[in-house]
Order: sequence, then C-alpha cells, then structure tokens
Amino acid sequence: MYFVSTRDENGKRFTATEAIMKGLAPDGGLFIPERIPSLPPTFTMENGYAYAAYEILKPYFEGDESYDDLYDICLKAFSFPVSIHQGGDGNDTLELYYGPTSAFKDFGARFLAFFMENRLRKTGEDLTVLVATSGDTGGAVASAFHEREHLCVKVLFPKGGVSERQMRQLTCFDGNVESFEVDGTFDDCQKMVKDAFMDPELKGLTSANSINLGRLLPQVVYYVWASFIYEARYHKKAVFIVPSGNVGNSTGAFWAKAMGAPIEHIELAVNANRTIPDYLESGEYKPRKSCHTLANAMDVGAPSNMERLFSLFKTYEEFKENVTSHSVDDLKIRLTIKDVYDESGYVICPHTACAEYVRRKYYKGVPTIVVATAHPAKFESIVEPVIGKTVPIPETLYDMITRDCSYTEIGTDYKDLF
Repeated sequence: MYFVSTRDENGKRFTATEAIMKGLAPDGGLFIPERIPSLPPTFTMENGYAYAAYEILKPYFEGDESYDDLYDICLKAFSFPVSIHQGGDGNDTLELYYGPTSAFKDFGARFLAFFMENRLRKTGEDLTVLVATSGDTGGAVASAFHEREHLCVKVLFPKGGVSERQMRQLTCFDGNVESFEVDGTFDDCQKMVKDAFMDPELKGLTSANSINLGRLLPQVVYYVWASFIYEARYHKKAVFIVPSGNVGNSTGAFWAKAMGAPIEHIELAVNANRTIPDYLESGEYKPRKSCHTLANAMDVGAPSNMERLFSLFKTYEEFKENVTSHSVDDLKIRLTIKDVYDESGYVICPHTACAEYVRRKYYKGVPTIVVATAHPAKFESIVEPVIGKTVPIPETLYDMITRDCSYTEIGTDYKDLF
C-alpha cells in the first residue's frame, strides 16, 4: 500500500510510515491511499476494540516498515471504552468521549503519539510536532504526546476561540509540550502550521492535526465498529450524522464506507460556518474566514480535509450524490441541548447538539447514529445554564483543568514559534 498527495495523485508514492512521519505532503497536499482497501476477510469484532482496530488498519500498512508493530500500537492507543447510547427507535448516539481528554480526538492523537514514538526509538531522530486547535485537538495531542520520547509539541490555539476548560487542558502540560495563544482565528493558526512546513529552512517538523494520516486512520475504525454493531442490532445499514469542522472525522466515515462497512449514508452537521452547505447548494467551493459559535471546535471556514473528500468524489455531481450537510445556529444548539435533556435526562455538548438538531429536523422517521464528539462537561458554561444542572466532570478531565496553566502569547507569524 502506498500513499500520494491530494494535489498530485500520479506523483511520488510514500509508505504509510513515511506519510505519517511527514504529516504534510511535500507539495502542501494531504496524503491519501492510492486506493481505499477493502476490509480484510479475517476482520472480527469478537476480540475487542483494539484487535478490531488492528484488523481494520493493517491493509493500510501492507508492506510497511511498521506493520509488525501495529497491533502493539493499537493496544496502547485504544485502552478506553467506545459506547453506543440507545435512544429508542434506532436513534442511537456513538459516544466517543471516554478517552483521557473526554473528546473523540483521543483516538487519533494517542495512535499518532505511540506510532511516532515507536518509529523514532528505532531511528534515534527527534521531531517537532505542530498542531493548530479550535478546541479539543490541542488537549488531546498535548495529553497523548506528553513525555513521549524524541518528540516535542507546539500547540497553537486562537485567543478567545476555545472554552475555558479546553484552554486549561491544552496549557496544563510542561516538559516537551509548549502552548501558544495566537492573536487570530483557528484558520490563522492552521495557516501558521502550513507556512512553517513550507519553509525550507525548518527541518524535523511534522503535524498532529487531522491533516496527518495517522490522526485520520484511527477515525475510520470506530465507524466500522459502530456500523457493524448497528447492523447486528437493527438489521439495517447505519446513517451517521457527524458534527463537522475540519472534516477529518467525516472523512474517516467516508473511508470506512468505502472499505465496505455497512453504512448507508453520511451527513455532515456544521455550525454557522456554512462553507460545505453553501458548496452543496451553489456548486462553487468558497473557503472563508471562520465565525465564532457555541460549537467552537467546529469553527472552521476553510476545512483542510475537503481536499481528501474532493479526491474521493471527483466531481460536484458525485460529491452531491454522496454528501449532505446542514448548518445549525447557536439558538438551535441551545434549544436542542434543552430538548434532549428535558425529554430523556441525556446531556450532550454543543457539537453533538448540531448533529442532534439535524437528526430531528431532516431525518424524522429515519433511524440514525449521531456522533457525540465531546463530553458535555467540557462546555459547562454553555450546557449547565441551559439544563439547570451541574454536569459531573470525568476524573481525568478534572485532573487537567485543576493544574497550573502555561502558555505564550504570539501574533500570526509562524516564525514566532521558533
């Protein structure tokens, strides 16, 4: 199996290890497989999540120098539960927030951290990891990479663009992890990372955003896992509604479907950043500056992983045939959080609320799986006033948000990171 750049699919080929360690393709594109592999005939759910992850991922590492280490990496990375909450009538919620930082980003961040450490121990090299975050990514990467050998991490987050608890999570680490508050938007942070990669004088850099193949591949796994559970439970293929910002999580769902997972359809629920719905309506793709919303981890106006979706669906017609997307504003987010709690006592975060609103508005009578991307306790200032109740804090999250914070304030010049 080889990987190529989204910007030159007939260009140079890279192994999975090379692609993951580089982060970004040399031409600034994102790595994609030459072909999406099928699920192996040996795939089974019977040996637990980590083993299923190994089975799902190993076709991407066929012939790769890290193939023999893959199962051990999966065992270390996926050491926490994956849960599907049953809401009745086949309307389930895939809860992806039981990792160390209470967000779905733990899946990709931990896999990437253990994978990179495993490789660097063999080569003796050191790497600097750059990561831009609009919320949960920074905390997940900081936690996963903290004290990993041969790796140092620089986390960039937009000033005023993350919640208080998110900020505390991504600034509570020391040692090999540094945090930078950027006087700009998430898109500015993301551009700084890309500009640093394109600087020929800077060596030994890699990424931990969803632009990195090693972040995205683990996100394929839980869609395969959940879709097989759903099919066994309801005897029908799953319809996933995915809260979407930078579109890495959504891309994982589409790759899972392409591998042969029993998935009927994938809907992208976005907040007031309407880049994708507008493209579907007009046929003209126009990235724009992001606007701030209650679902801040999805405040992305120029989603990087759209390059991967455009490589999967080559024309507008093909894209529109496979992708649907709807936008949800802040008022609807609040109302949905309240409605869900009043009806069932179930508490959801603002991002999950975007997907839940879309389910209720556009999928009435259609059994679906909403993807819950973060624990509601990370957004207590939004959720608690709406439901009139304190949300219990997971133990690992409490430990992080009660530590001392440390970060550096900078502008939007990537050179200030070094």
